Amino acid sequence: MELRQLQYALQIAAEKNFSRAAEKLHIAQPSLSQQLSKLEKELGVLLFQRNTNSVELTHAGAAFMQKARSILDMVGQLTKEMEDISEMKKGKLIVGSLPITGSHVLPRVLPLFHSRYPGIEIHLIEDTTQVLEHLTAAGQTDISLLTLPLMDPNLTYDSLLEEEIVLAVPPQHPLAEAAHDGSDGTPGEVSIEVLREEPFIVLKRGQGFRQIALELCEAHGFEPRIVFESSNIETVQALVAAGMGISFVPHMIAMGHGNTFRPVYLPLKERPSRMLVAAHRKGRYMSKAAAAFMDVLREAMAEE
Repeated sequence: MELRQLQYALQIAAEKNFSRAAEKLHIAQPSLSQQLSKLEKELGVLLFQRNTNSVELTHAGAAFMQKARSILDMVGQLTKEMEDISEMKKGKLIVGSLPITGSHVLPRVLPLFHSRYPGIEIHLIEDTTQVLEHLTAAGQTDISLLTLPLMDPNLTYDSLLEEEIVLAVPPQHPLAEAAHDGSDGTPGEVSIEVLREEPFIVLKRGQGFRQIALELCEAHGFEPRIVFESSNIETVQALVAAGMGISFVPHMIAMGHGNTFRPVYLPLKERPSRMLVAAHRKGRYMSKAAAAFMDVLREAMAEE
């Protein structure tokens, strides 16, 4: 049994199609079929049930794939440990990030990390909280920038930054007009409980900040009246600025917002916040490259 055969079998299981799997693996389909047949003959079991247009895992195949993933993950970790021995002259780091934070945090971190460790290649994955937690727990990212709470029990984390949450409202909204106290022009505080009748614009399901927004409202005795959802925080802010509703946004997003359609940002009386963390899988070896990235993250966040 060869490691490449494990990789081939896993790719077929993911694609459920020999042609697509061969294309992803950059090999000829007949070669892929030959390697799988050789593996099944060696194991003495059928891993896939072949159909006209697709393939399905057998019971033995499902058990094989679970072990194969673990084996390849251990091989990957061994490779990283060996890269450490080369004193970080080369290597690869997979970083997951929420788009809502990555666009503001990573420009501070990546140039500094690259200047110190030019031989370390960084591969960035941007996705929702739900997807990133799954990838990180499965060992498919080394570190992911997420916010608390983490739902997957297989994850642990290092706290990076506690960030205030503010309220975004349209410029013509009564709260925006009444917020200036008349003395120095600074916005006055808004209590969350007065927002119960307001239309809310929120992020779509699967994104951690959506849950934070819902829980802020629930903690004050009401369920937000959601009128629009988006997967992009910039779209949320533009819709607020256009008068469609209000929204909670992280402070760093408000500070860095450069869209032509700009809402008004107001502090909340309750001073709610979110905790930005660097998550990684419990018990998983952390390479020197990952540890160095963590150090650069902490350094950049300390300047916030």
